[in-house]
Order: sequence, then structure tokens, then C-alpha cells
Amino acid sequence: MKQQICILGSTGSIGTQALDVISQHPDLYEAYALTANRRWKELAAQARRFHPAAVVIADETFYEPLVKELADIPDVKVYCGSKALEEIVESPSIDMVLTAMVGYAGLAPTIHAVKAKKKICLANKETLVVAGEMILQLAQQHHTPILPVDSEHSAIFQSLVGEDGNEIEKILLTCSGGPFRRFTHEQLKTVTAADALKHPTWDMGAKITIDSASLMNKGFEVIEAKWLFGVPADKIQVLVHPQSIVHSAVQFRDGGVKAQLGVPDMRLPIQYAFSFPKRLHLNGDRLDLFRQPLEFFEPDVEKFKCLAMAYEAINKGGNMPCIVNAANEIVNAGFRRGLCSFLAMGDIIEQTMQQVAFDSNPDYEVYVQTDAEARRVAQDIMNNQ
Repeated sequence: MKQQICILGSTGSIGTQALDVISQHPDLYEAYALTANRRWKELAAQARRFHPAAVVIADETFYEPLVKELADIPDVKVYCGSKALEEIVESPSIDMVLTAMVGYAGLAPTIHAVKAKKKICLANKETLVVAGEMILQLAQQHHTPILPVDSEHSAIFQSLVGEDGNEIEKILLTCSGGPFRRFTHEQLKTVTAADALKHPTWDMGAKITIDSASLMNKGFEVIEAKWLFGVPADKIQVLVHPQSIVHSAVQFRDGGVKAQLGVPDMRLPIQYAFSFPKRLHLNGDRLDLFRQPLEFFEPDVEKFKCLAMAYEAINKGGNMPCIVNAANEIVNAGFRRGLCSFLAMGDIIEQTMQQVAFDSNPDYEVYVQTDAEARRVAQDIMNNQ
């Protein structure tokens, strides 16, 4: 029987590529439910092409136009609101949930999917950044598998296949370095969001592209890797790898290193999460190692302080990563709207970390309260800078 897939965030970069994977294997996979935040026109177009059983638009403002647009397809049920997102993942018909929503908003529906024992294909890294310990406890309690979709974490996961019980000495987490890798501190003072959105190797959504430019995305991936693979942060080394060919690697206790290489194409880790442990054919470019060298550099954490703050947050523990994530979402959006500079993003996050109440043993309600408080504090700091 076909595996029924719910895609949380189907109109984004990961979601659209996941639908391409589904279209390449119509005998194996079917889109059961598709969701979007505000892009109702794109969601309607996807519904017409893939005929899911249900679509959910998170922003209730766009419910009526979406219903009207899909009125001639009565078999596609239309829902709206955050509650509907949480309920749709619990549908008995769904086999796996691809969590491709952006930011903190992905936490609540992921929790519901975990409790409903759905296979989780995790592309929403903020879920583990904000509440990694709680999510893993729930997954263990409900026997819910979580498979990484981020290219780096998929690479680590692939490198660990067949290594059961073998101790990890170090995780080598690669990053391109973003568009500003060679910029001086003086040059970074005047870069714009348009500059930051010109990623050298990956085609991603605006939010994650800005995070990649600041290296906050890599900091979040360090936190995600800690929870996914049970490795402390001091055993996770970030390597700047401009070619984005080595997606990440694992070093074992005997000094051996296993890596996963490939062209920069998110469809591969998406499909691997869907099909694991099988590998299916995937249309696309193939890696040609004769065409370019492979280079590796140490990241400059003084110039890109967001990476250092992410390490600080995970070492502090508790709700500190939640504080960093919330503040980052505020400044990321602010930078894109021209409300703060590139360098100011890190300064505002740092001040927010100092001002928001710390809780060493948070539960879900604490995460919710922390997120709200950190957003308010970061917004106030940004408004008054």
C-alpha cells in the first residue's frame, strides 16, 4: 500500500521538493494532507495537482478564499488555524509527517504527531532547538521514529548506518560559510538582506538563508545534532566547506571518518527519510569530484558571533536555546524588513539572553512563556536600538 504523507509546510522549499519526490514515486507515496501558513494560492495549486484528502491554511484570514478556490474539488477537505494543524497530523490514515514548517510554529504540531506515533521526517530544526529533551522523551515514550531531513543531519545519520554500538568520537558538521564568508567586520556593517539572500550553493527559503549567512543556522544544527545523536556539543565540530559537497561526517574512536557526499539537493535527504532503509532512484545531477576541489576552514566565531551564542545556549541548557531561537526569529524578520543591521542581530540576541528569565528545568508551558517573553524583549531592544 502507498505510504500516506502529511507535509507541514508544503508550499516552502522543503515541502515543494518533497512533493517532487512523491511525484517521482507515485506507486509508493501519496500526499494525504498539505498545509501552509499564508500561501493559500500555492496551496490550492498543490491540492489540484496532488488531490490530498485535506489541506490546512494556518492563517484563518485566507480560509474563505481557499474554500472558494477549491469548491469544485469537494473531495479535498479544507481546514484552518493552529488547532487544525495539530489535529490533522493525528489522522489514522497518515503514516508519516514531514515537519517542514519554519520556526517555533512547528513545535506544537510535531508534538501531536509524535504522540500519535507517526513516523517523523524532521526538517523543522527549531523543534529540537527549543525543546529537544522533551521531544526525545516523548518519542521514546510513544515509540515514534524521528528521521532527520536536514542535509547535514541526514549525512550523519547515513554515516552511522551499520555502526550500531560504535562510539562516536566527533561529529564533523559542515557549512558553506554563507555569502559573507570572506567579508571583513567593516564590510558586514553595511550588508543588506538582499545581499544575504544570495546563498552561494543552496536554494532555500528566506528565513533559513539569512540564518545561514549569520551562521545561526549552523548553531541550531549543533543543538539539533546533540539531541538526535546523543553527542555533547564539545564533540561537534563545525567546518566551513564552501563547495557544500561533503554534507557532514562522523569520526569514530579508531580515527576512522565516514562522510556522506552529494550535490546540494535537498530531495536526496527528503527521499532517504521517506524510504529508509531503502535507497530509491532519484532524478537529478550526479556528483563529479573531478570538477572541483574540496576545501575546509575553521569558522570565525568572533565575526559570526551567532554560532558562539548557540554553543553557549546548549551548554547553559534549560530554556536558553528557546530564548535564542525566539530572539533570532525576531531579528531575522527585522533584518529582512530593514529594521536592524546584520551585525545588530547578534547583539540583540545576546542582550535578550541576558534579560529573559532562565529556567533550568522547563516543561511545555515554560517553553511557551519563554518564547513569548523572549520575542517581546528582542522586539523592544530592536525598536530602541
